[in-house]
Amino acid sequence: CGVFSEQARYDNYRVYEVSIETHRQLQALQQLELNPDGYRFWESPVQTNMRLSIVVPPHKFAHFEEITSALAMKTRLQIEDFQKVIDNERPMRDSRATFGWTDYYTVEEIYAWMDEITAQNPSILSGTVYGKSFQGRDLKAIKLSHKAGNPGIFIEANIHAREWISSATATWLLNELLTSTNPAVQDLAQNYDWYFIMVANPDGLAYTKTTDRQWRKTRQPVNALCVGTDPNRNFDYFWMNGGASSVPCSDTFAGLTAFSEPETKAMADYYATIASNINIQFSFHSYGQYLLTPFGYSGAPRPSNDADLQRIAAVTASAIQATFGTRYTYGNSATTLYVTSGSTVDYFVGVHGTKLGYTFEFRDTGATGFVLPANQIIPNGQETLNGIIAFVAEAKVLGYV
Repeated sequence: CGVFSEQARYDNYRVYEVSIETHRQLQALQQLELNPDGYRFWESPVQTNMRLSIVVPPHKFAHFEEITSALAMKTRLQIEDFQKVIDNERPMRDSRATFGWTDYYTVEEIYAWMDEITAQNPSILSGTVYGKSFQGRDLKAIKLSHKAGNPGIFIEANIHAREWISSATATWLLNELLTSTNPAVQDLAQNYDWYFIMVANPDGLAYTKTTDRQWRKTRQPVNALCVGTDPNRNFDYFWMNGGASSVPCSDTFAGLTAFSEPETKAMADYYATIASNINIQFSFHSYGQYLLTPFGYSGAPRPSNDADLQRIAAVTASAIQATFGTRYTYGNSATTLYVTSGSTVDYFVGVHGTKLGYTFEFRDTGATGFVLPANQIIPNGQETLNGIIAFVAEAKVLGYV
């Protein structure tokens, strides 16, 4: 018998951005995260000098006012009614519509599209099933290669379930590499090998479609009450060295051990088979409009090529802004955003020595958060592609590709 679950609703729930300035504020929010009682944290309170977003249910409005004023905490109302944002995320889809970039799609629909384009382009595209998720879904990668010996670019998306724009942008990007008439894009397609993991966390993505739009983690149970591990805190490089939680119900729970999740272990094993071909690695996330460089863990040194990393980031951010005016902040992930450990980028750069590893945090800056309206998929894709064209050109000047 199938289990039918109702999609969670968030009518009149507010989202507040909160600034953590003092240790007292940090400790209070950490306590609240341990006993959330209806609150949802979009980021974990891991340090002072950080901002995070908290979803506040209607029955907690008065309580939230009380605690934030008692702690003299700076807050900003980010979203007035979270359900309205969810309702406005997707257009009414025509039942005859084929796969495209004016709506968001399920794991099955994304995989079907990947299989279809691979079948249509057998000389340049090849698909790999590199493992199985906890719930038994295929973990799929797709490679675009016009000729042997090209430098490699690896992109992984949707490791965080609720960040739908990440996989939508990755699929859009591959489609452009296959169909664009722009010479700069054709150059990227023909002279670089592209490896894509469109949906790194298919169980989580499926759950955001059927049950809870806010879900972030995997779906492997940890104990009787808590499900899921943050896969981007689960990689075995300085695992649990800051910015990750040991509390199983937390959204940034790092797992009982590194690589406790089949999805992260499989991705690491797959990357090991291609790492020697990879010159550039991108991790696609949302939201905030950031371009982040390694390392993220507590007290981490900067990579020896940090000056180059920042120079390339500056050029990329400026090409993104030149497209539609979207402003990206760039810099080291720990200092620009907050401390994190066990991430894909730290692992690929730290373990495999990949020279250029970056995290993109896509649109927006909080008006809709990770529930970005589908009519922004194409513009987000266009500015990202322009950023990547500039990125690769600068990487070439500096001798990386």
